[in-house]
Amino acid sequence: MALTASSTLLAEDEPPPCQIENPAGNSPFLLICDHAGQRIPRRLGTLGVTEADQQRHIAWDIGAAGVTLKLAATLNATALLQCYSRLVIDCNRPLHSAESIVTTSERTPIPGNDNLNVDEIAQRQRAIFAPYHAAIHRTLDTRRESGQPTLLLALHSFTPVYLGQVRPWHIGLLYNRDPRLARALAAALRAEAGLIVGDNEPYTVDDNTDYSIPEYGERRGLLHVEIEIRQDLIADDAGQQRWAQRLADLLPPLVEPLMRN
Repeated sequence: MALTASSTLLAEDEPPPCQIENPAGNSPFLLICDHAGQRIPRRLGTLGVTEADQQRHIAWDIGAAGVTLKLAATLNATALLQCYSRLVIDCNRPLHSAESIVTTSERTPIPGNDNLNVDEIAQRQRAIFAPYHAAIHRTLDTRRESGQPTLLLALHSFTPVYLGQVRPWHIGLLYNRDPRLARALAAALRAEAGLIVGDNEPYTVDDNTDYSIPEYGERRGLLHVEIEIRQDLIADDAGQQRWAQRLADLLPPLVEPLMRN
């Protein structure tokens, strides 16, 4: 299922910014993937970025879309995925953030983002950011009105090495004010042999640098967690299936005790 984008930034034959999978899923888990895609609207060319750089983490969360889709299918859950590159606009950053539209990412210049005027910035917001988040809001409203419980899972991935620093974690669980689901899932993951689990690592969540968890998890009072999986572990279909199955096995037993508290 796809939503129509209302902006001249995207041509009629280009994909809409939000892909909705399994909208009738009856699972209490709702999955979102803010950095699922690496597309750049044709009107923006390549943003001055090489093809090789468009394949890197600076452009999207490698493997996250595959894990999201496989986990949604296994749980019979609804998933919403954002299809355009974070280099166009980052849908997990507040619009006022300096990282909403970056001019440099991991020391790589993004020439097509230099010296944008107010109208050019607003066009990207209208074409990609607004429709994607409107779809999430509508989905959450519909679930609330129908009495369907919701636990929010935000799926991301991270690089094994960032600016020369090796990251040892296999998975990181992120949260801000409400750690309940993150800590329950962390305990379940740490019970599995050999896994290194990060507690708010390699990133942290706050109101100034993140959008989805504060907006949907905290403001709506939903149990939530942001899941970050190391990219080399989910770079292929087998790895994506392995991690989706692991999460599908561990998450459902956590629901009842958390919903009870």
